[in-house]
Amino acid sequence: MRTLHIIATGIVQGVCFRYFTSYNARQFGIHGYVKNLSNGDVEIIAQGETQNLQPFLEKLKLGPPAARIDDIKIEEDPEQIEYDSFEITY
Repeated sequence: MRTLHIIATGIVQGVCFRYFTSYNARQFGIHGYVKNLSNGDVEIIAQGETQNLQPFLEKLKLGPPAARIDDIKIEEDPEQIEYDSFEITY
């Protein structure tokens, strides 16, 4: 089980990016959350098995049709919190 801290930059707010992320997280069995940041970026905590995280990350890089993804920053999250679902956080 791995936990990733992800920051998506570009046109990622107001374009259904959080809903897109939540839908794909559930499709790949990923737990964690997605939320808008005040600077216009989107933060994602994604927890799951490596074989599920990889295709999830590929989907994030594409984004929904109205989004423009400039960058996806990915770091291992050292926190030991275990998530049991995927939520859109406000």
